[in-house]
Amino acid sequence: MPRELTELLEAARAKPMTSEDKETQRRSFAYGNAHIENARVTREMVDNAAQAIKH
Repeated sequence: MPRELTELLEAARAKPMTSEDKETQRRSFAYGNAHIENARVTREMVDNAAQAIKH
């Protein structure tokens, strides 16, 4: 693996994820999995569902 990539990976490991980062990652994961099953699923649909769960 190139040294530059190794350094970037190490820097990413050291950076803690914020709550916002985790939520963004969670929604991205949900979208990716749902979209594989149904191409009509949009990011907006995932965002709306996530908002509904919060309330």
